[in-house]
Amino acid sequence: MCGLFYARRSITRFNLNGDNIDHLTVYQYRFFATINMTQNFSSSRRRFVTGLASTTALSLLSSEGYAVPAKTATSDAPELVGKNFHLNIGYQTVNFTGKARQAFAVNGSIPSPVLRWREGDRVTLDVTNNLADDSSIHWHGITLPTGMDGVPGLSFAGIKPGETFRYQFDVNQNGTYWYHSHSGFQEQQGMYGAIIVEPREPVPYHFDREHVVMLSDWSDENPLDVYASLKKKPHIYNVDERTLSDLAKDVSNKGLSNALNQRAMWNNMRMSDTDLSDVTGKTYTFLMNGQTPAQGWVGEFKRGEKILLRIINAAAMTFFDVRIPGLKMTVVAADGQYVQPVTVDEFRIGVAETYDVIVEPSNEQAYTLFCQAIDRSGYARGTLTPDASLVPDVPEMDESPVLTHADMGMSHGSASHAGHSAVSGLVVEDCSPEHAAMGHCELSEPAMDCSPEHAAMGHCEMPGKVIQEFATGKAGYGTVRQPSFDLIKMGPHIDMLADGARYRLDDPGVGLRNNGRKVLTYADLFNLNPTPDPREPEREIELHLTGNMSRYMWSINGVKYRDAQPLLMRLGERLRITLVNNTMMNHPMHLHGVWSDLETGDGAYIPRKHTVIVQPGAKISYLVNADTVGRWAFHCHLLYHMPSMFREVRIT
Repeated sequence: MCGLFYARRSITRFNLNGDNIDHLTVYQYRFFATINMTQNFSSSRRRFVTGLASTTALSLLSSEGYAVPAKTATSDAPELVGKNFHLNIGYQTVNFTGKARQAFAVNGSIPSPVLRWREGDRVTLDVTNNLADDSSIHWHGITLPTGMDGVPGLSFAGIKPGETFRYQFDVNQNGTYWYHSHSGFQEQQGMYGAIIVEPREPVPYHFDREHVVMLSDWSDENPLDVYASLKKKPHIYNVDERTLSDLAKDVSNKGLSNALNQRAMWNNMRMSDTDLSDVTGKTYTFLMNGQTPAQGWVGEFKRGEKILLRIINAAAMTFFDVRIPGLKMTVVAADGQYVQPVTVDEFRIGVAETYDVIVEPSNEQAYTLFCQAIDRSGYARGTLTPDASLVPDVPEMDESPVLTHADMGMSHGSASHAGHSAVSGLVVEDCSPEHAAMGHCELSEPAMDCSPEHAAMGHCEMPGKVIQEFATGKAGYGTVRQPSFDLIKMGPHIDMLADGARYRLDDPGVGLRNNGRKVLTYADLFNLNPTPDPREPEREIELHLTGNMSRYMWSINGVKYRDAQPLLMRLGERLRITLVNNTMMNHPMHLHGVWSDLETGDGAYIPRKHTVIVQPGAKISYLVNADTVGRWAFHCHLLYHMPSMFREVRIT
């Protein structure tokens, strides 16, 4: 692989209900160890949950008012505007499914209140914790001093029950962001809200009305029970396991021999080619602005208006594919940062990402904002309408996607890492040379410990050090180095290695390929303005996302958080982080404190993101300016992956 070729267009283990749970970060352990685990959470669910009722909305509140764009919508979260805010974390009874459950809310609202700030202001947020357990709030995507970042155990000690913590910082950016708890699984239980930062200068596009659209997933089950279930039986929520009729269809399409060989391959790896989401509509109800699919959120417009939709994925585990049948969407911002406008029919929004899109309804009709889960086990929906009495049709969901060899990172015809590509950690005695060359075999022996030679090359995770490999590609174009599997600490906690991992920025992803619609990809994203820092990276950090799905174990470089050394960065340096996904899951990777300048094939207009999706069996890279001193979290934003797929980053 020779870089990118996309041309720019015009503290400890503990036992939970008899199950050994992997190490959790300090703040999660404190929460899990004290939470009341006797609450009755029912797991009886229909496959496609549509729900019955929502939380009670509060009236709009304001601390220091100023003009905001017009918006008219039903059941929107309350909005707080100004510089000074008082937020109260507490318990809230909700009913999304016909059964009352206890949730965690901010100011009694789920989603939490929309916070509207102004670029250049200094904001003060007094957050009071009325829970029986520690809590916190992280301001996702906001650049600020490390002590204000809201990650217990790294940035601060957390907010004790009954205490108030004052967050105070300058707002030096604008755009669409969000906030959420960074303690335990509180985010899954309702603690998330939108942040809108009004720009100091006029926006570079026109709109007449805006709506915040916050997507999330809710389960009546206790998140601890969900996590324990995944540890015991990782496929427990998979509602689309392959059947005999699927095999018959494969035989018809691929021939008997190919169909049987592919089925045998997946069986030998103890994996499922339909395993796209760990947690699905089997237990989840998918929400839009706190409304179930049965209710449907409603956003109004007037004829001829341009509408800005600020779409935020605040789900714990769910990727959504977003479209509005009958309307094109023009993407104008990604993760709060302006991009060169690109018009699409559909886009995939990963957990923790945000996209701003403009739509122009041309007729006096209602439109469905349709957001189907990546595995097609359910959907969230809303309505854009000039008249609340108009109800549009809800489209059928697409067919359930199936993973391919490319999604497994398999390099057919290449023996560069023969035997290293597929499942590793168990011995396969009868692996043929042909299968080894295709990367279909498990390792017959564990990898050796890191040698001094490899350590000198920066290929090992050594205490107090980081990978010292010099960057080898121009800024914006990615690395030309092949991934180094010597970086990975092998063992039974790793069930596959992707020796065919490559940049796939122009790939819309499983379930969206060749669907007849124009789908946004990362290759379409270019910063609206020239890259603010054109420097070439001084060095490169290569990190492998690793795991064993059958044991529900996740890690980075085969090392889970409790055993990992911090990643060290020097203040002022510019470096490249290359991520290689050796799993069959999409991972939304979030680096706190600094921007991730995504390399999409144009060094002059590099887009900035705070959350980067790494597709299954793929690699991706971005540049980082280490410009803020502190201890920062770096982790997968899938909530049940986060305890292990986590690193501390220190900038000194």
